Amino acid sequence: MVFWIVIIGVLFVLGSAGFWAYKKYNFGASYDVGQEIDSFNEIPVYYNGWFSNIKGRNVTNDGYNLGLKYQCVEFVKRYYFEHLNHKMPNSYGHAKDFFDNSLRDGQKNKARNLFQYTNASRSKPKVSDLLIYKASTFNKFGHVSIVSRVSDDEIEIIQQNIGSQSRETFKLIYSDGLWKIKSSRIVGWLRKAN
Repeated sequence: MVFWIVIIGVLFVLGSAGFWAYKKYNFGASYDVGQEIDSFNEIPVYYNGWFSNIKGRNVTNDGYNLGLKYQCVEFVKRYYFEHLNHKMPNSYGHAKDFFDNSLRDGQKNKARNLFQYTNASRSKPKVSDLLIYKASTFNKFGHVSIVSRVSDDEIEIIQQNIGSQSRETFKLIYSDGLWKIKSSRIVGWLRKAN
C-alpha cells in the first residue's frame, strides 16, 4: 500500500512539474524554428524550439562569428554587433564562459572587451547590459540575455532559446551600497564602455 502511495505521489509531482514547464515555456507554441517572436531596439529574437535546434553558424559579412543559430549567445552577440557596434575579441565560447571569475567587480573583461560586474555590484544594471547565468545540472552551457528595462526594484530581460518565453523579470535589490539581481542563476553582467 505504501509503495503505491509513493508511486502516485512521484507521478503527481512529475506531472505537475511538466505542466508548469509546458505553460511557462510554451512547448506547444505554433512557431517555426527561425521565426521572429520578439525584438529589442530592432534586433529580432528568433524561435528555437526547445534548446537543441541548431541551424548552422551565423557569421557577419566580414567573418565575425556571432554564434550558432538560434542559441542565446547568437542573439546577444548579434545585438551587441548590430545595435552597439561591438565585436568581442574572443568570439567563441558557451554562455557561462562570458564571465571571468578571476575579475573583481568593475574590471575590464578583455576576452569580451566589456566591463564586468558581479551580482551584487556597486554598479546598478543598465539597459543593454549582458547578463550571464551559471551552468546548472540541466544546462551545462549556462545562459545569456540582455537587460531591456530597469527600475529601482526590478529588471526585465530579453532572451533567445528559451522556448517562446523571450521576456522575464527579476527583482532588483539595493542594500549596503550594492545592487543585486534576485536570482541564484545570475553571476553578473557585462557592459560596453560609453
